[in-house]
Order: sequence, then structure tokens, then C-alpha cells
Amino acid sequence: MNASSIKIIIATHKKYLMPKDDLYLPVHVGAEGKTDKAGKELDLGYQKDNIGENISIKNPSFCELTGLYWAWKNLDYDYIGLAHYRRHFANKSKSKNIFDRVIKKSEIEPLLDKEKVFVPKKRRYYIETLYSHYAHTHYAEQLDKTREIIAEKYPDYIASYDKVIKRTYGYMFNMMIMKKDLFDAYCSWLFDILFELENRIDMPELDYFQGRYYGRVSEIIFNVWLDYQVKTGVIKKDEIEELPYIHMERINWWKKGTAFLKAKYSGKKYNGSF
Repeated sequence: MNASSIKIIIATHKKYLMPKDDLYLPVHVGAEGKTDKAGKELDLGYQKDNIGENISIKNPSFCELTGLYWAWKNLDYDYIGLAHYRRHFANKSKSKNIFDRVIKKSEIEPLLDKEKVFVPKKRRYYIETLYSHYAHTHYAEQLDKTREIIAEKYPDYIASYDKVIKRTYGYMFNMMIMKKDLFDAYCSWLFDILFELENRIDMPELDYFQGRYYGRVSEIIFNVWLDYQVKTGVIKKDEIEELPYIHMERINWWKKGTAFLKAKYSGKKYNGSF
């Protein structure tokens, strides 16, 4: 490996405009079994997540995590990261061309070897904790079962879990860039927990959107893993770099806000993205 080599995969399930920078590798997540209108294997022109060791078939419930798993098992760089086709780490550019505002290899390279972990800016919920927001918009049982598993398999992490879910903020979206040894350690921990969660929870009545809960659980427990690494000195606080992030499409904040209020006060779960 070359010193400070880095690759960020871009999880996508469809053809989309992608950054041209060598930093990025678009990955077709959930490629297994997908066909085009002619019945042929769907080819978006991107790296597929069903090549090599993979869990592509789990994509309907694991979301972008099938891309994360593929990167873990098949890429060899000093730093590996994950972004989304509609959400990227950003620089400080004010350009009207949105792709000019996506962080470039030349902009992140000077930070490598100084930082071990890069995360998106904290997402703040203000009037909700991570747990209460999840319980209102999704199903608390999924987090409760996850806590049981962590208590059994990784009991040293329980204090971090109980602290994190009471926070009103977190590093979300499953976006991160990490040194390879930490990336390996995180993925080993994460997928061990999620595969066990598969064995313990059965919610067949959920619609497609709510059924994608493994990817949502991982958003929260990434914060648990990171808190524990800091607490034990594996990662120092000043080795974590928060980066701005950018949405490539407009967010319907009215729809999102209305859905949140309905979830919080009327018990109506989210039924789609915004």
C-alpha cells in the first residue's frame, strides 16, 4: 500500500452523477439479483457489491451497509470511508456547482496520518434523544434487542450505549472515513451485532421503508463504538475530525417536520424518506 492511500465508496442503488475525483469509488449496493427491463443482470457501470465476499442479498434491510461490508472485505487502503450518492462530505467552497463542494482527495490528504477518524458534523435533534427519536419514528424494540446483544457480547460497551442513546445529537448516516485497522475493528464489531440481531428479532409486518432498520440501528451504535474507543484511549478526541456534509438534492423540510410531529405526538411512524 502506498502511504496514506484512501478510498471512499459511494453507496448507490441507481445511476447518478458522481464526483470525478480519484478519491471515490461508486458501489452498486444490493446488486445481487437485480435485472434490467430485458431481464439481464443490471449493470450501472459501477463496482457491484455482490463481487467477492459480500452480503449483497441483505441490502433490502441492511441498506448501505452491504457496501460497507463489501469495502471491509475487498478493499485494501490505509483509510476507507463511506458516503452516499445523495450525501457527501463537503469542503468550504461556496460554488454554485454542487460537485465543486464535494471534498476532494487533495483537500483531505493533508489531514491523513494526523486524524484517525473523519465523521460528518453532528446531527442535532434538540428536543429528542437518539433513543426517543428512534422510538417515535421507528420501533424501540430494535434498539432494545441491540442493547441485549451488546450486553452479552460486548458488556464493556454498555456504559457507552446507555450514555449515547440519551444524547440529543449523533454522527449519523453511516458516513465515516477511518484508518484501516479501526475500520476493520468497527466492522467486525458492528456486523457481529447485526447478524445476531437478525437471529433474535422478527418483524415481518413492517413495510419496505421500516424494514430497513439494520442500517438505522448501525447509525446509532456507531456512536457507541466511537465513544468507547475514546474512553479507552484507542482514539483521542483530537484524532476525530468533523467534516461538513452536503445533500445533493433538496430536502422537503416541511414534509420532514410534519412527519416528525406526527410521529412524536400521534404515533405515526415514518413511511418514507424526505
